[in-house]
Amino acid sequence: MARIDPTSQDGARRPPGPSDAETPPELQALAQRIGHTHLRQRLGLEEDHEVFCFSRPGAHFFYPENWYSFHGFIRTSLRLAGLYERAQGNTSAIRITHHRLALRDLPQPFEGLRLLHLSDLHADMDPRITAAITERVHDLNYDLCVFTGDYRARTYGPYLAALAGMTAICRELHGPLYAILGNHDSIRMVPGLEALGIRVLLNESVALERDGAHLYLAGIDDAHYYRVHNLQQAAANIPADGVSLLLSHTPEVYRHAAHAGFAAMLCGHTHGGQICLPGGYALTWDARCPRRLAAGPWSQGDMNGYTSVGCGSSVVAARLNCLPEIAIHELCRA
Repeated sequence: MARIDPTSQDGARRPPGPSDAETPPELQALAQRIGHTHLRQRLGLEEDHEVFCFSRPGAHFFYPENWYSFHGFIRTSLRLAGLYERAQGNTSAIRITHHRLALRDLPQPFEGLRLLHLSDLHADMDPRITAAITERVHDLNYDLCVFTGDYRARTYGPYLAALAGMTAICRELHGPLYAILGNHDSIRMVPGLEALGIRVLLNESVALERDGAHLYLAGIDDAHYYRVHNLQQAAANIPADGVSLLLSHTPEVYRHAAHAGFAAMLCGHTHGGQICLPGGYALTWDARCPRRLAAGPWSQGDMNGYTSVGCGSSVVAARLNCLPEIAIHELCRA
């Protein structure tokens, strides 16, 4: 198997600015990499979000993740229907999905490259789910692994338990690891994630090299809650004729990504509805996008995409007619 060498595409380091003194010490290196403006925006919006959650109705108050009385309503409804135990058991019944992902003009050396795709792990929600993810990834065959966000169960508060869950999962992974942040994640988690060997892409890209050919992997920051994504910045170091694959937490940027020239896009966030009608019909998918993008493969123009239903659970540890998944994408030329 050919070796894959990641080459940084971050560009020149920015000189320290006057805002360095305001940056938390553990985030100084990150501020130099992504810029103080991006970091200040993310931290400020996270603080605003917590204020909205705790004190008064605001932009995110009525999201299901934040309306905790709604969580009890879901549990009670499932119990009354006699489905709660089954729905809980489904959260650990993680299926392995094999998918051929076609990219236009894919360089020949990357034909057959296998990407392990993990999304919406919510690694601190239920230790049984985290243990099931850890067990399922143990013996899988792949070349590199990508995470498309949501490592924490709640959208605010402590994150050390989520990092502990990610630590257990990463012990069972091999090869290069790349990730982006989701709407449940704090940018303060980035140093901890990168300490696990995960390269977090925050409107950045890397070049993957195989037998002299290159494939570009770009990742954007959350486009759902925080909307600090920047496709132009993420693609800034990708050549005009380069073949590129985008990681986005949510499928909501699908039109912009297709017009930006990305050959493929991997995302998550929707959980495929998580609690669905028979046949997997999602009642809601919490994303501003068409139903066809809520789960599985899709296309937009020349760009092919895939929305993972996630390997964890959100809001409540329950899944109905929508089993969690770990996807393995085998790259092929369109």
